Amino acid sequence: MKIIIIGAGQVGSSVASNLCGEANDITVVDTDPICLQGLQDRFDLRTIVGSGSHPRTLIRAGAQEADMLIAVTNSDEVNMIACQVAYTLFHTPTKIARVRDAEYLKYSELFNQEALPVDVLISPEQKVTKYIERLISYPGALQVLNFAKGKVQLVAVQAHYSSPICGHELRTLKEHMRGIETRVAAIFRKGRPIIPRGDTIIEPNDDVFFIAAPKHIRSVMREMSKVEKRVKRIMLAGGGNIGKRLAMSLEKKYRVKLIEFSPGRANEIAEDLHNTIVLKGDAADEDLLLEENIEETDIFCALTNDDEVNIISSMLAKRLGSKKVMALINRAAYVDLVQQDIIDIAISPQQATIGSLLAHVRRGDVVVVHSLRRGAAEAIEAIAHGDKDSSKVVGRMIEEIKLPPGTTICTIVRGDTVIMVHHDTVIEAEDHVIIMVTDKHHVPEVEKLFQVGVTFL
Repeated sequence: MKIIIIGAGQVGSSVASNLCGEANDITVVDTDPICLQGLQDRFDLRTIVGSGSHPRTLIRAGAQEADMLIAVTNSDEVNMIACQVAYTLFHTPTKIARVRDAEYLKYSELFNQEALPVDVLISPEQKVTKYIERLISYPGALQVLNFAKGKVQLVAVQAHYSSPICGHELRTLKEHMRGIETRVAAIFRKGRPIIPRGDTIIEPNDDVFFIAAPKHIRSVMREMSKVEKRVKRIMLAGGGNIGKRLAMSLEKKYRVKLIEFSPGRANEIAEDLHNTIVLKGDAADEDLLLEENIEETDIFCALTNDDEVNIISSMLAKRLGSKKVMALINRAAYVDLVQQDIIDIAISPQQATIGSLLAHVRRGDVVVVHSLRRGAAEAIEAIAHGDKDSSKVVGRMIEEIKLPPGTTICTIVRGDTVIMVHHDTVIEAEDHVIIMVTDKHHVPEVEKLFQVGVTFL
């Protein structure tokens, strides 16, 4: 697939790194030659210096033959105009734009072929906000991801030595949890993937990914990990787009305080928030945190646009007594340094966003992609089409399907029914199939399984 990426910032670089290794022809456009040179040194791709919304630049990037344009600069307007130019002049089939301003997102009628021809809207701030909300809803979870429009969720937890399942074989889950359907999709032990089987024994500190319907998530978590109390008090550091969005959503259920360094911004967001206490100050100010009873805070979440500020303020909040700390971190190298040992949960905006883009690049009818383990693994939702003659999965039992190494079919959603698969479960046409791929290099093989043969009409 020939793809043009407009913008070589954090999001654009992350998209390029994910797509380059998948036999795609990638061209990245940016006005900053230094950023482009860095990408070219690391990946096999073309770069063009120029404005991504200018027709001449797009012509140089090969827009005439492009299958997809992904506009992810820091300017909503540049992104939207780039999609308009690509549609009008080059008839680019798929146009994806990053749009951050909530004012644009309020009006869905803006985005259609007669107005602004954007096929897919990506709002990292919106996705990160929803992601953090789910983490807060399930204390103890490392990740909470939706499939089949929320009918089933994939949750990552760290196994605790005191949990009932620890030290026992996975098959004993059924004995402990009668009437609750769940499936362990993957286990990561000291960073290495383990394919779960009935005789697999869960060890302390294993990262366990399990899948279940939302109504069963809390019960399964109690079996897998340390039981944590429900969240009541939350402190947010940073009143930017994400901080404000999150406060507006959380203040309906929790007691929320928000710290914002800029007095002007603090006053502005205080007018829009109704039940949140907005504080003007530095989130890394020890006296301020103590004064605001940080030791009674259930979750401290650092959401400024500065990685270093987020890390330092989270470390300080943890030392002063906050029960759990989360930090928004853009640099992947920082995530590896601080995750779990220093900060409980490091949140990567790029990883929260990349799945939305990958779903439109994947071959076969892939509707959801979640990037896991900082891009090393993926959880995929694909729709099975065709019949036994034209499909490699339809009409076949799970044990008959030749899956790549490290790949597990976890669950099927058939209409409104969630089915935890067994070796003899048969996949039917139009089933939504949730697959865990612990090694991303095998994703193309999974895609081929869900491609319909030429005999299918």
